[in-house]
Amino acid sequence: MKKIEDAFEPFPELETDRTRLRRIRWDDLEDMYDYCSVPEVSKYTVWDVHQSRDDTRRFIEFIMQRYDQQKVGPWGIEDKQSGALIGTCSFIQWDNRSQKAELGYVLSNRYWNRGYMTEAIGRVIEFGFNRLQLVRIEAKCHPDNAGSFRVMEKTGMKQEGRLRSYLKVKDRFEDILIYSILNPSLVQN
Repeated sequence: MKKIEDAFEPFPELETDRTRLRRIRWDDLEDMYDYCSVPEVSKYTVWDVHQSRDDTRRFIEFIMQRYDQQKVGPWGIEDKQSGALIGTCSFIQWDNRSQKAELGYVLSNRYWNRGYMTEAIGRVIEFGFNRLQLVRIEAKCHPDNAGSFRVMEKTGMKQEGRLRSYLKVKDRFEDILIYSILNPSLVQN
């Protein structure tokens, strides 16, 4: 049985036509603060808008610890043309025994509705199925987060349902939509 952690030693860099998926670096702080400080970007996330660069610095420290301790940390999404960090995506949870993982992602509002996240998530799904031999990849989002569930649908994920009062986010219990995609080479349905 393959372990996800093994595939992240060394950390895998992935590419799409317009993006490079790579480790977060300290010099990404300004770019990350630029989008994490926008209230619309964090509206449907579990994290609060970054009020200062210190918030972003602490978040990057958390990411660096994930790289060191769990090996599986977020990919920074770099726009190849500008070299700017425009978002992140990652396997936020995984189960090696059941060969499944959950995706999470965020994108700078300057890049919304241009296909960047669909491109990046499509590449991560391909990596998950081909390199990690995952059977199932899932993602969740707030029911009002149309941008997020459109990414899931465009990458081939299917909605499985609505989880009622599933997650406490910013002091409120929120419903969550769950989507998934199955590895066609490992599952016959």
